[in-house]
Amino acid sequence: MTDQTLVTPAAGAQSGATPAQPANTGEWRGVELGSRTVTYDERDAILYALAVGATATELDLVFEERLRVLPTFALTLAQWAPDELGSRGAFDPTTALHGSQHLTMFAPLPRRGEVTMSASVGEVWDKGSAAVLEVIVRSDYFVATWSLFAPGAGGYGGDRGPSKPAGPQGDPSATGRLRTTENQAALYRLTGDRHHIHIDPDAAARINQPRPIMHGLCTLGAAAVEVARLIGAHPADLRTLDGRFAATIFPGDHADLRVFGTGHAVAFELLDNDTPVISGGRAAFGDFEGQH
Repeated sequence: MTDQTLVTPAAGAQSGATPAQPANTGEWRGVELGSRTVTYDERDAILYALAVGATATELDLVFEERLRVLPTFALTLAQWAPDELGSRGAFDPTTALHGSQHLTMFAPLPRRGEVTMSASVGEVWDKGSAAVLEVIVRSDYFVATWSLFAPGAGGYGGDRGPSKPAGPQGDPSATGRLRTTENQAALYRLTGDRHHIHIDPDAAARINQPRPIMHGLCTLGAAAVEVARLIGAHPADLRTLDGRFAATIFPGDHADLRVFGTGHAVAFELLDNDTPVISGGRAAFGDFEGQH
């Protein structure tokens, strides 16, 4: 995968100049983060599928001659955008947490090619001791929204924002197990997110974890694949996905997946010993217009 040039500077920035720093966190709302074109091929898409739990027998996901690209691969293509916001000083990347993720697909990702994306800061919420910043990435294929929880960035008098949505009620319509592997975080790092906390025990210890942790987006992508299996949908038919990251799990852990609803639009949650790992999960699967 090749990350090409940042082709559009922030609004009002002069060539070669650093964009002006907002006076408080709330003023990041609406800031343009530029645009970027990323090139990838079948190898990148297959590597991603393997990293989120595709098996060798799921040929549509791992064999280049039959390949259908997993929609959540888009999130690896767009990772530059939250990284860009952190590099501009909107939050401390060493303490910020990935709070939740949204993805809507407009068209299937091609097996290989270029994807041009633009990004901006969406809503910014003041939680008092912290702030939540939305990063929105748009392309012809998808729109994705990161919600980033930034400790120490709140307290500027802004709107607190919406409360967490209520969880699903009643008994699940389907249950399963998400089985991560010991090398899963190491493999997922090769898709682009090489943060040391996912591979280096010393880095994990600095955030008070006993060992390297799973990437949140790896866990979410793997959960989406498993939801598709449980409800009889094809993982590559994912149209929308939402999930809130409630707790970490470790490579090699097994977690309980609970699905609520019928048909191909469902709610879900992922739990580790009854502790939510992903809450507020929603996934919808279906054909794109003109797809057979």
